[in-house]
Amino acid sequence: MEHIELFFKSVFIDNMVFATFLGMCSYLAVSKKVSTAIGLGAAVTFVLAITVPLNWLLDQYILQDGALAWLHESLIDYDLSFLSFIMFIATIATMVQLVEIIVEKFSPSLYNSLGIFLPLIAVNCAILGGSLFMQSREIASIQLATTYGIGSGFGFFLAILAIAAIREKIRYSSVPGPLRGLGITFIITGLMAIGFMSFGGMLTGGDEAPKEILVQNDESEKVSVKEDEQEEIVYEINNDIN
Repeated sequence: MEHIELFFKSVFIDNMVFATFLGMCSYLAVSKKVSTAIGLGAAVTFVLAITVPLNWLLDQYILQDGALAWLHESLIDYDLSFLSFIMFIATIATMVQLVEIIVEKFSPSLYNSLGIFLPLIAVNCAILGGSLFMQSREIASIQLATTYGIGSGFGFFLAILAIAAIREKIRYSSVPGPLRGLGITFIITGLMAIGFMSFGGMLTGGDEAPKEILVQNDESEKVSVKEDEQEEIVYEINNDIN
C-alpha cells in the first residue's frame, strides 16, 4: 500500500512538471510531436528509475553524516553531504550516456529527432530534482526509492505526452496570432497544472484518529460544562441558605 500511495503521489500530486515546474526546457522543446515526446519521456523515466535508487545507496552509505561507519568505526564522524551534488550528477551523467548509446544503436531516427536534448538529460533539473527530493524527504528504503523514481519519471512522461498530443491538435485550430507557439503552450500548461492541483486531496484518507480526538474533546467540554453548572447550583443553594 505504501508503494502504491508513493507512486500515485509522485505521478499526480508531486508531478515534476505541473507541481514543481522542473524540466520545462525539454518539456517545451520536445513536445511538438507525440513520437519524440514518447521517446524523451521513456528516456527520462528510465534514467530516474535507475539513478534515484543508486543515489539513495550513495546517500545512505557514503554521503550522510556517519554513513561511513560501515567501513570502520574511526570514520563515524565524517560527513560527506557536501558532495551530494557532485556524486548525484556523476551518477546521472553515467546513466544518460548509457541511454544515449542505446537509443543511437536501436533507434537512430529517434536519436536524430531528440537532438541535443537527449544528452542534456544529464543536466535536466527534473532528473537531479528526483534525487534531491528523495534525499530531502528521507525515503526509508531502496524499494521505496525505486518506486519514487519510476513514479516521478512516469509523471514527466504523462505531462510531456499530454502537451504533445494537445499541441498536435491545436496546430489545426484557429489560435490567435500573438498566442501561437509557446504562448498557447504556456497557457495550456498552466491550466493543466491547475487541474493536477486538484489531485492534492486524493490521498487524504485516514481521518478516523482526528475524529476520535474531536469526539473526546467534545465529551470533555461537555463534562466541564456540567461541572460548571453543578458548581453554580451549589453556589446558589449556599447563598439561599445564608
